[in-house]
Amino acid sequence: MMPSVGVVVPTRGDRPGPLRAALTGVLAQEYAGPVEVVVVADGVPASLVASQVSGVADAEAGSEAGSEAVSKAVSKAASGAVSGAVSKAASEAGSGAVSGAGEAVRSVRVLANRRAAGLPGARNTGISVLGTDLVAFCDDDDLWLPGKLAAQVAALAEEPDAGFVSCAVEVEYRDRRVPRLAGTGRVTHRHLTRSRMMMVHSSTFLFRRGWTWVDESAPSGQNEDWDLALRAAWRHPIVHVDRPLVRVRWGSSHYVGRWADRIAGLEWMLARHPGLAAEPRGAARVYGQLAFCHAALGRRREAARWSLRAFSARPGEPRAAVALAVAGGLVSPRAVLHALHRHGHGI
Repeated sequence: MMPSVGVVVPTRGDRPGPLRAALTGVLAQEYAGPVEVVVVADGVPASLVASQVSGVADAEAGSEAGSEAVSKAVSKAASGAVSGAVSKAASEAGSGAVSGAGEAVRSVRVLANRRAAGLPGARNTGISVLGTDLVAFCDDDDLWLPGKLAAQVAALAEEPDAGFVSCAVEVEYRDRRVPRLAGTGRVTHRHLTRSRMMMVHSSTFLFRRGWTWVDESAPSGQNEDWDLALRAAWRHPIVHVDRPLVRVRWGSSHYVGRWADRIAGLEWMLARHPGLAAEPRGAARVYGQLAFCHAALGRRREAARWSLRAFSARPGEPRAAVALAVAGGLVSPRAVLHALHRHGHGI
C-alpha cells in the first residue's frame, strides 16, 4: 500500500484561475496511493472558494467554463496508474475523504482558516485536519508537474530516517521558464544558511505528518517557508529530487513589493536563526536584501547602513551595490526585480 498524501493549498480566493490549475496538477498526479486535498480559505468564505473549484474537483460536473478540459486531465490520470474517485469540493461542513473502487482515492475539501490569519495559519489549519501519512504543500498560483509526487515519495522511502523532501523547480515569469536546480540530492542546514536555495520552495515540500509545523509568528507570513526548511534540515538533511517537478509562477505573488513586511521578515529570521549572521556569505545576502528593501522605501540612510554591513561581511556583495543604485535613484526597484525574475532569480 502506497503512503497516503494530504495536500494543503492555501488561498485568499483572489486567484481562481491559477487555483483551479494548481488543483488540476495535484489531482492529475500518477500516484497509486490516496491523495486528499485540503483547500484552506484564508480571510474569505469557504463557500466562495468551494464554488471556484467545484468544476475541477468533480470530474463529472462539467458545469463551469473550462471544466471539460479539466475533467479530461483528471480522467486521463485516473485511467493509468491512478484510478478511483475524485470527490466534489465541499464546504467546511462538507465531506472529507471519499472511498472509491479503484486503487487510489482522490478527494478535495474546502475549509476556512481556523488559526492565525495569514499563510502560516492557513497551512497549519490544513495540516491539523489531515490524517494522511505524508503532508505536502502547493501554493494556489503554482503547478505540480507530472511525476512530482511519485518521485518524491520514492526518494523519501529510500531514506527511512529522513522526514522531509523537496525538488527542483521551473520558474515561470511572463513568457520565460527557467529551471532552478540545487546541484545536490541532499540539502543541509549549511546550504540553507549560506543561500536561501529558492528551489527548496514551499510548493515542493513533502514531509511525514507530525514532522513539523509552520511558525505562525512569522511577520505577515514572510519567510515562513525558509524557516520551516531550516528547522527541517537541522533535524535531518532534506532529501532533494533535483529535477524541476514544480512550476513556480512569479508575477502574481502577494509578497512582492511589500517592502516593510519583507524587512520585518528578514529581521525575524536573523533573530530566530543566529547562525545566519555567523555565516559571512549568508549574512551578506540578508543584509543586502535589507538594504534593497530600505532603498525601495526611500530610506537612504538605512539602505547605506545595511549595504555597509553587507560589504563588511562579504566584499563585493552584489545586492548591496544594487541597493545603493536604487537608493541613489539610478534604477527603480521594479526594474531590478523584472531583470532578475526573467532569469529565474529574486533579490
